[in-house]
Order: sequence, then structure tokens, then C-alpha cells
Amino acid sequence: MTTTLPYEDSEDFARRADAEDALRTFRDAFLFPPGPDGKPVVYLAGNSLGLQPRNAARYVQEELEDWAKLGVEGHHQGRHPWLHYHELVTEQAARLVGAKPQEVVVMNTLTVNLHLMMVSFYRPTRERFKILVEGGAFPSDQYAVASQARFHGYDPREAVLELKPRLGEETLRTEDILATLDQHGHEVALVLLGSVNYLTGQAFDLAAITRTAHAKGCLVGFDLAHGAGNLKLSLHDDGPDFAVWCSYKYLNGGPGSLGGVFIHERHSRSRDIPRFEGWWGHDKTTRFQMGPDFDPIPGAEGWQLSNPPILQLAALRASFELFDKAGMEALRAKSERLTGYLEFLLDKLPPSFVRITTPRDSKQRGAQLSLRFKGEPQGMLKRLSDAGIICDFRKPDIIRAAPAPLYNSFTDVYRFVKTLEGHARG
Repeated sequence: MTTTLPYEDSEDFARRADAEDALRTFRDAFLFPPGPDGKPVVYLAGNSLGLQPRNAARYVQEELEDWAKLGVEGHHQGRHPWLHYHELVTEQAARLVGAKPQEVVVMNTLTVNLHLMMVSFYRPTRERFKILVEGGAFPSDQYAVASQARFHGYDPREAVLELKPRLGEETLRTEDILATLDQHGHEVALVLLGSVNYLTGQAFDLAAITRTAHAKGCLVGFDLAHGAGNLKLSLHDDGPDFAVWCSYKYLNGGPGSLGGVFIHERHSRSRDIPRFEGWWGHDKTTRFQMGPDFDPIPGAEGWQLSNPPILQLAALRASFELFDKAGMEALRAKSERLTGYLEFLLDKLPPSFVRITTPRDSKQRGAQLSLRFKGEPQGMLKRLSDAGIICDFRKPDIIRAAPAPLYNSFTDVYRFVKTLEGHARG
């Protein structure tokens, strides 16, 4: 981005900012749904389901053709042999989350991976059995930690320790998270937080939380569902024990697409970490000897269970190539600028009409702004949809808008807020 402050409340400014955007051509690499007028919608729901990359259908079709022509021989003779297909996205995934290739693997789906990681890294004892989570975490995370606590014989009401905002506040303060660890860390077996809260849009200080938790003897994991492809992550340097993510939100892998796992390299060759075992995690050089004893691949690949779904990987490749070409540093810079412009324009609306609940500090948020509207927000969502603008609603009264830097523009943001303005003053 070459455009500098200040922002301007004008369509001319938005168009100039788009013209100066070095990433503007990536927008053409995606398919936008048509709105009621037949024109492409303003799509601000990439935090829920990302758009389809244009190359996704071609990449999937290639594998369908190889399956038709080669049958089982596609594992070795296809254009991209299936036996090693998942490795095509390993280095790209590592760059996306700031990790070494050996530390990541694309496999399964998010909550499946979360359970697999908790098998390995939630190891409660009588003295240290609690799981520290954010209050209001995504329900699937809540269900997962509660069920893991019960599996180990603990009452979730005692084993799950929730972080809550201060009275009258809507997001957590970093100093309060660290203070909780200082006070209760000796009881905590696992710290498990989202890198970005799905409802508030708050991004957490992963490095500071990891340092404090490790100093207290806790293991640390992060759910990057709203962080991967949104924030510039540094998992290897920050040092959590593991992380998991999905790829259908900012990563544009398609509905139900594969998830990912990070396991820090300090665990890569550990034989004393319990895990659920499957043949695809077995040493590649001896996998097809079909021996009775499991010999894990060093690194995150050793946690694989089954050979991966090639068609889903093919669609994901199309998106990962775009991320790799753009680079997370440039994407994050545009994202901060784009979301800042959204904030700037929203602040010009009547304060009684809409309120931003996401932190104002750009270091504590990604692309998403969570908005509370006066009146009935689902009605507002319908009016936006009728105007060709797609956001999403989360109970009790939140509309989330997320300008994704790969395909959203300053003009998108301007059109969104000007549509709101028409309702605010109407």
C-alpha cells in the first residue's frame, strides 16, 4: 500500500486508494456471488466462508480427470501424484503461520485436530488439571474442552477456567490474562485460546501469553480459525506447543475444507507424548511394509491418521498459491489500512446507530469489526443483503464485517458504510 493517512470520506478517495493498492489484482482471482441486481456483491463475510478462487475448479477437475484416466495409478502417475499431494501445501502453510515446514501439516478438520492435540497436550494431574479458555469461545471449542475434561474424569465446571472481561467491558485485557496465569498457573494443565475471538474480533498477544504460561509450567495451544490468513503469525518464534486452524474462512479453501496443525519442533521426536495413531503418520520409508508397530514421522506429519482427501487439497492449493504470491506481510499491511478505513467511516455515523465492539488498537484485531446496531440487527442484515452487501449475524446482536485484503477493496468498504448511512439518517 502506498496510500497514507489521512483517510477521506469520499468515493474519490476510495477509488484512489484502490488504484494505488499493490494487491488490487488479486481481487480478479476470486468469484463473487451476484447480488439482486446481478452485479457482484460486496462480500464482507470472509471470516465465515471465504470466496472461491477461480483456479479451484480447474485444480479439482485435474484430479478428477486423473482419477478417471489412471484409477489407483494416480497415486504415483498423476500430474500431482496423490501419495505426496498434501506435501504440495506444506511449505505454503508453514509460511502462512510463521512456522518451519516440519512443524505443520494440513489434515482433518479443526475440531478433529483440536481433539487430537488435546490427547497429546492435555495431560492432567491431581494438582494441575485445569484448562484456561476465553469466556465466549466458539462453541465447538467449548464442547471440546468440556468433553476432554469429562473424559479424564473431571467436572468441566471445576476443570475449565474461563477468562472474563472486566465489568462493563467487552474484550479481555492482556494484563488480566497474564495475571490469571500468575495466580492460577500452578493449577492449569493447558492454556487454549483463540488467536482471534470469533465474536468480538479481538486478537490476543500469543507471544506474551505463551511466555507467561510456560513459565508457570502450562502447555499452550491456540485455535487459529480466525487468525490463519488474517494475522501475520509467528508460531515458531512465539513458541506455543501446538495450534490448529480451519481453511474455509480467510484461507478460502471451500465449505468444510481441511484444517491444519502446528506442533512446535521441540516435540518433533518425542516418543513419550501420547497420541492417537494412524498409518498415514507412520514413517514414509516403511509405511507400505504394513508392519505391526507404529513408527511416527518426525514432526507434525506424525500425527496424521489417514491419507488425505485429494479434491479438498486441490481446491485449497488454489488459495494457498495466492497467499504465497501476495505474502502475509503485505496482506496484513493492507488489512490494517482497509479495516482502519472501515472504522474511520463508521465513526462518522450517528453513535446511537452503531457501535464498534472490536478493539480500536490495530494490534488487537484482524480484518473483522463487530458491530452493534440500534434496533433489530437481523433486519439490518436483510436490508444490507437486499443492497448486495453480505455480512453475517451472531447472537445476540452482532453483525460482523470483515474486509479481507486478498479480494476486498476500499470501494467495497465505502459502499458498505454509505448503505448504512442511508438507513441511519432515513
